[in-house]
Amino acid sequence: MKRMIPFALMLLFSTSTYSQTIVGTWKTIDDESGKARSIVEIYEEENRYYGKILKLFREEDEDPDPVCDECEDHRKGQKIIGMEIISDMKFNKKENEYHKGEIMDPENGNIYDCKLWVADDGNLKVRGYLLFFYRTQTWLPYTRE
Repeated sequence: MKRMIPFALMLLFSTSTYSQTIVGTWKTIDDESGKARSIVEIYEEENRYYGKILKLFREEDEDPDPVCDECEDHRKGQKIIGMEIISDMKFNKKENEYHKGEIMDPENGNIYDCKLWVADDGNLKVRGYLLFFYRTQTWLPYTRE
């Protein structure tokens, strides 16, 4: 019994400090309509994390391959499919989150400070900041159908 207590404490500590990675593909969900909007791939390059749109879920009356007319940076006129919308995220081990990067909303061209983390349920929490205001979306793990 004395040997089990240290083992149990070690197991508890190791699971509480384990972090899940954001690398992979995620289905974005519109937080107002609840509908799937896109598939985003998050990848790592040189200890920084980026995300690009792989696929859009469009209504029949919407352009299936739109460009970002609202963008005001180098992405203006660029196709949204393939566009990098998450950039320069860094992993903060202490907080178990990814931060100090940006996220861009291709529907309106706005760029926000960003924070990402994997929730206990395995979903990705995506928070965009503008000054003191923020909005958090939940993205779902995506496996190719």
